[in-house]
Amino acid sequence: MKTMYKTRQREELLEYLKDLHGEHMTAAMVWEHFHANGSSIGKATIYRRLEQLVEEGLVYKYVIDANSPACFEYVPEESHEKHEVCFHCKCEKCGKLFHMHSEELEELQEELKAKHRFSMDPRRTVFYGVCDACDGRKEK
Repeated sequence: MKTMYKTRQREELLEYLKDLHGEHMTAAMVWEHFHANGSSIGKATIYRRLEQLVEEGLVYKYVIDANSPACFEYVPEESHEKHEVCFHCKCEKCGKLFHMHSEELEELQEELKAKHRFSMDPRRTVFYGVCDACDGRKEK
């Protein structure tokens, strides 16, 4: 993990992501936040800084599929120490991405490794379906 030069814009971006811990944000969503709050941080700078934070290990980058923009999420230091396994669920209607922690899926991951010599990457493992909010809309 290499540490980059700390700039004001980097620190503002990192603080914003820390405040949203547990949420996935696209670069466009991050830019919209700063733009709406009068910041002069440009889109290119946000993309560049997000990639640097990924390189530093402070942010995870999730590339779900070729049709969706990459999502970024702040990773607290304690998550690195615990080696938390997190799978994802993506709503096919609204596109929202959800974290899913599951002992059963962790066991499946271990079984795939032991029995089939296959290492599954949980950060790239996505289950597709419909979230409760969207599922409820069809009933109304």
